Amino acid sequence: MQCQITKLCKLVEPLLEKLQSVSLLFLRLILAYGFYEPAKMKWSDIGSVAEWFGSMGLPLPTLQAYLAASTEALGVLLLTLGLATRLISIPLIIVMIVAIVTVHLPHGFSSGDNGFEIPLYYMLMLFVLVTHGAGKFSVDHFLYKEK
Repeated sequence: MQCQITKLCKLVEPLLEKLQSVSLLFLRLILAYGFYEPAKMKWSDIGSVAEWFGSMGLPLPTLQAYLAASTEALGVLLLTLGLATRLISIPLIIVMIVAIVTVHLPHGFSSGDNGFEIPLYYMLMLFVLVTHGAGKFSVDHFLYKEK
């Protein structure tokens, strides 16, 4: 029985490895889409976002509003292109950590209750991009010939 499983694994594994770049492409595009609306919302009324950040006790709320909005907007562009994917994923992870700690954590886990479920998933997906890169369907691969 174990021999048959080993044979099956040896057959299936190369096929699944060929799909790795497709899965990384989908991951990047889903994340870019997920950051698009929040970035657009922040930029459409950055003053209100700064006030909101201030009401939560964040230091330098105007600066933080601009940093969060800029990071998310740049993230949309770079994740879509697959350009500097590992680099942009790190500040996006930081934005997710701040969002979890300042907004979502008091509401528990469930996204239906405005909990930290979705930002946690985004953070984990971004971590995959930090560790695996953008994949073959990316500007990063074209420029740097990543594996």
